[in-house]
Amino acid sequence: MNDRVRVLIGAQWGDEGKGRVVDVLAKDVDVVVRFQGGANAGHTVVVEGRKHVFHILPSGMLYPDRTCVIGNGLVIDPEELKKEIGELDPKPEAIGVKLLISYAAHIVMPYHKKLDALAEEARSANGSGPIGTTGRGIGPCYVDKYNRIGVRAEDLVSPEILRKKLLAALQEKNPIFEKIYGVPGFDLDELYELALGWGKFIEPYLGDSTLEIDAAIASGKNILFEGAQGTLLDIDHGTYPFVTSSSCVSGGASIGGALGPGRFNQVIGVVKAYCTRVGEGPFPTEERGEVGDKLRKNGVEFGATTGRPRRCGWLDLVALNYAVKVNGIDSIALTKLDVLSGIDGLKVCDAYEIDGVKYSAFPNSATIIQNAKPIYREMPSWSDDISRCRAFGDLPKEARDYVRLIEDSTSVKVSLIGVGPGREDTIQTGF
Repeated sequence: MNDRVRVLIGAQWGDEGKGRVVDVLAKDVDVVVRFQGGANAGHTVVVEGRKHVFHILPSGMLYPDRTCVIGNGLVIDPEELKKEIGELDPKPEAIGVKLLISYAAHIVMPYHKKLDALAEEARSANGSGPIGTTGRGIGPCYVDKYNRIGVRAEDLVSPEILRKKLLAALQEKNPIFEKIYGVPGFDLDELYELALGWGKFIEPYLGDSTLEIDAAIASGKNILFEGAQGTLLDIDHGTYPFVTSSSCVSGGASIGGALGPGRFNQVIGVVKAYCTRVGEGPFPTEERGEVGDKLRKNGVEFGATTGRPRRCGWLDLVALNYAVKVNGIDSIALTKLDVLSGIDGLKVCDAYEIDGVKYSAFPNSATIIQNAKPIYREMPSWSDDISRCRAFGDLPKEARDYVRLIEDSTSVKVSLIGVGPGREDTIQTGF
């Protein structure tokens, strides 16, 4: 592996299979850094038939002698973190995994979750329409971060500061609960004791992620920055307002991982061989009938975080090319190619028709993209089971042509192909 510092992002609407790609690459990586999002992400890794789902922990936790960093750009749900660490078998310390949590990462509090749920209910009731959040308190936590009233990981081990911050937060939040939503607020003492307990748990893992990452680079180690969600869910570059609350494009790795952009050597975009989306928002290539049902069934397309069935549709090359440009993607990891086996009438979208006008480029406008109708290119399908293929030449010609179409359309090499859920179900053609 020639590129020592790499960032891996989702190039669609999330759920592209980033976790399984990180797991494959982690065997050659010394440090894995999660740089944004929170428990609204679900990265699934399958090793020897056993499924692991990481919501907050980096997906490199299953390899021995690694350092896994939860960066300053995350918002951490301590209860979820405790659960994830508790479910790991073997335990991280048993295989020599060092887990470091940035002092500057923010903490999702119970009032964030409650606000998230109440706001979504209100949007549904008042006719403005739900956004489709996971209800995990992610958005309200990021709001507090930028409003400068958030609780950071370091505050959990500083009792006086913690109490002052919670008092200030509840002076703002409780009137919202009581006067706007008509529900009880939170008790300061109960919340304080809960947070102190989190502090005792989290204290052994706290550290300066900036220094850790800089020292790793200085010593010549290989580092992989792991993003969550996907480009089209980015707070700035996605299909706003149906987006997440953080920056999940490659530029977000600099902010949420504390590393200057000039120090990254490669950007890997994870792309599913078709498209899916969870929640509300535009999805030009969505298939609501038999094809969508078959993709959902074959691909087991249900959210790792919420269990919600994912909306499914054909590969969208217009949106993918947008993601390539926004992120500076120079290598593609293609996942779930095996799901397309036996799907007749295979299609890919390579342009849109919007109000009678043909668009070859993705319009970064929520108003315009709502009216996009896909213009499809038909592709020959294949029926072979490709799950045992381990080299590009093992794939049927039609599958190889499908991969080459993606490369030709994006001018980016497909360097990894997933042909099944397991770590071993992978074709690597070189990064």
